[in-house]
Amino acid sequence: MQNQQIHLYNGYAIKPSAHRLPDGTFSSNLLLERADSARAEGLYQFYSLDYFTDEEQALQHSARWAHEWVDTRG
Repeated sequence: MQNQQIHLYNGYAIKPSAHRLPDGTFSSNLLLERADSARAEGLYQFYSLDYFTDEEQALQHSARWAHEWVDTRG
């Protein structure tokens, strides 16, 4: 199962996603894209940031992780 929510934060499109694994847990994943960049160097993908028993928890973790990443590196 894939679930995506997209929002903008400090010049980035944040696209958290959760992927259900065979054991029933959810992998917390993330796609970040700089709003001012149409090239590949403005695209960042992160997989399996952490694992959760609930899809919503995985999505929330991805979004929080993205905000921290943007705030410290953006």
